[in-house]
Amino acid sequence: MSRFLLLNGPNINLLGKREKDVYGDFTLQSIEKELTDLVESGGGELDCFQSNHEGALVDSLHRANELSYDGIIFNPAAYTHTSIALRDAIAAINVPVIEVHISNIHQREDFRHQSMLAAVCHGQIVGFGRKSYRLALQAFLEDI
Repeated sequence: MSRFLLLNGPNINLLGKREKDVYGDFTLQSIEKELTDLVESGGGELDCFQSNHEGALVDSLHRANELSYDGIIFNPAAYTHTSIALRDAIAAINVPVIEVHISNIHQREDFRHQSMLAAVCHGQIVGFGRKSYRLALQAFLEDI
């Protein structure tokens, strides 16, 4: 049985309410349901966690080894560009992480072009809206 973690960082809980021109009008709950349904249809399991607090995200990454995940789909949001702690947490675990972003961070403000996490992630998917999450899941499912 495949087991995955969907991890989301700060302000992702506000999807559907904030900057709809950038992030769309869908909600985090709709993404969680869609991915859960896809994983469960294949007999797998998906755990979902969102936090606006960097330490809680680090703790969740640390627990990933103990919980035997096959992969982590992670939208670190603004922490992408600032968090060495998240980078170090990803580097310290044995579970592959795919970094996802709803918008194309490379087409946005200059400070968003740099990901502190990409070098320690299995891959990075950006700019496909909500589909970014499905593409990451598909990549994991094809690799298992």
